[in-house]
Amino acid sequence: MRLLIIGRLSSELIAASRIAMNRGAAVTQADSVAQGVAVLRTRGADLVMIDVLLSVRDLVAALEAERIRTPVVACGTATDARAAVAAIQAGAKEYIPLPPDPELIAAVIEAVASDSRSFIWRDPAMESVVKLAEQVARSEASVLVTGESGTGKEVLARHLHAKSGRRDRPFVSVNCAAIPDALLESELFGHEKGAFTGAVARRIGKFEEASGGTLLLDEISEMEVRLQAKLLRALQERVIDRVGGSQPVRVDIRVIATSNRNLTDEVRKGTFREDLLYRLNVVHLRIPPLRERPADILELATFFARRYADLNGVPVRPLSLEAKRLMTRSAWRGNVRELENTMHRAVLLANGDTIDAEAIRAPDGASLTPAGGEPASRAAATAEAVTRGLVGRTVAAVEKDLILDTLDHCIGNRTHAARILGISIRTLRNKLAEYIAEGVPVAEPGATRSAAA
Repeated sequence: MRLLIIGRLSSELIAASRIAMNRGAAVTQADSVAQGVAVLRTRGADLVMIDVLLSVRDLVAALEAERIRTPVVACGTATDARAAVAAIQAGAKEYIPLPPDPELIAAVIEAVASDSRSFIWRDPAMESVVKLAEQVARSEASVLVTGESGTGKEVLARHLHAKSGRRDRPFVSVNCAAIPDALLESELFGHEKGAFTGAVARRIGKFEEASGGTLLLDEISEMEVRLQAKLLRALQERVIDRVGGSQPVRVDIRVIATSNRNLTDEVRKGTFREDLLYRLNVVHLRIPPLRERPADILELATFFARRYADLNGVPVRPLSLEAKRLMTRSAWRGNVRELENTMHRAVLLANGDTIDAEAIRAPDGASLTPAGGEPASRAAATAEAVTRGLVGRTVAAVEKDLILDTLDHCIGNRTHAARILGISIRTLRNKLAEYIAEGVPVAEPGATRSAAA
């Protein structure tokens, strides 16, 4: 845990620093925002504490401009409520009153160290993945973690780091999909002053920041092929070249990569280097989607219900029997991420002593997507619903709805609609003329009935 304190060390800040060090943090101090940003450029940190007498807003803006994602906590005298509110509004994650409370300092450090991401599982399908992860955690082997979006790939990567011999060193994550290709090289390898327009000072990259610890390359399949070649050299030789630099820099890292794509398929397409895949795929951990580990659903739901009840200051409520049935029947196409968002909403919407099915359902009142919602199952359910809707209606009425809905689907294109319906364009025009004569709205070319209305 690396803590950076920005502000002149008054007796209160010295006390906070001592508490943090007693809790195992390595503490660095800077007098000003500019000095603090320089420290972050060259050394990195896991948490920043800044005195509210300095500009929290300037610090947060500087970190955003340089894509430094270190969380910021403000601290100040306990009686300065206005400064506390201003600090939170400026982008600080938390406010710590001074003189410091040892338990509060410890809680903040613990929250950052665990990154507020608890690793929860119960299903045997997930158990086998975790056992393999823990078996290889203490090795230096590169690990490739694959799985659908939202299954918890980064959470498993952090668990690997926590079980490794590098657990007391930095864990640094880079989302390769979120950073433009033109900036990703600098983000990974750093740059020298003047290397390009806007490079006003030397900045270390994520490889150097993670040295001694673990580097997570999230969604690595999104990295362009040119940069993959430079990454391969860094993994093979454990040296990097800063952008604009003339001397190689040695790094000591363990690399974990994640992808929601099949990288073997990407190799066939020519979008991913085969030699890089071999280098990363020493150990492969595939996280099954949530629908394949049903025992995890209620375990995670209970955990998230407790977390968001505490966070929002509302009573902790258990799930009702109907809510449990609804959740276990859902396909959870967004996996754990969708489940977490659903439970956060349910905690806020629940009334009474339990979280019922109404609170679980989507905001528009629709049920969650049923499990086993494969195309055949969905088609059968749709056909059953349609059949029930036809009972008691005339053939002419059903025909009219079918023609008008198809025309809407084709945005008023008569030729396309007639082809889909399997009738001639002349027959379609005659039918539409009948409907218009009856006063029924008909989509014009390039529009739908709703647009016309």
